[in-house]
Amino acid sequence: MKITFYGHNSFALEIKGKHILIDPFISGSPLLHGKINILDVKADYILLTHAHQDHSLDAEAIAKNTGAVIVSNFEIATHYENKGITVHPMNLGGSWNFDFGKVKYVIAHHTSSFADGSYGGQPGGFVIEGEHKNIYIAGDTALTMDMKLIPLYTKLDIAILPIGDNFTMGIDDAIIASQFIECDKIIGCHYDTFGYIVIDHEEAKRKFYNANKDLMLLELTESIEL
Repeated sequence: MKITFYGHNSFALEIKGKHILIDPFISGSPLLHGKINILDVKADYILLTHAHQDHSLDAEAIAKNTGAVIVSNFEIATHYENKGITVHPMNLGGSWNFDFGKVKYVIAHHTSSFADGSYGGQPGGFVIEGEHKNIYIAGDTALTMDMKLIPLYTKLDIAILPIGDNFTMGIDDAIIASQFIECDKIIGCHYDTFGYIVIDHEEAKRKFYNANKDLMLLELTESIEL
């Protein structure tokens, strides 16, 4: 499993030769400054945690360019299906065996609407089991006791958690979340993109280290392999 960071909550996963794109916010990202052409981005699947523009901005363009299947809740899937895009609708608590692995759509506590104000259904996160490695993508969420259910589904190798505070969990709540999900390796997301969510990197890493957790703050376009 290869994980590449495109900033904010945007990640590219490579699992079993398939390209899975998470929450593509690339062309509008103030961090990337146009460094990545979305027409060059590979995708067989696009997983959307919720409808907010900073998570879904490039989903339509990339799906139409690549033929990728958009996977999300029923409302978001229907939104894109009406645009002629192939979709796979899910809902909270459900799971599906894709050709790259098993995906479970889990609870996130946040809001969800498209840029035009239309309803984006309930937000969620994804637990992906593929190539004998398991990853939890929390999406935008508050700390929630529901996270304690995730270790009942699978033993995680790594988790992607929001740490920017204000709109989502901050550092301290993310550490508690890592304890709830019983995962020691965390990739931070949803930080530094806007003024509201700028963090102190060294302090964040120190706090996780003191909690016996490893926080990775990837550079833009940096990749790691599990």
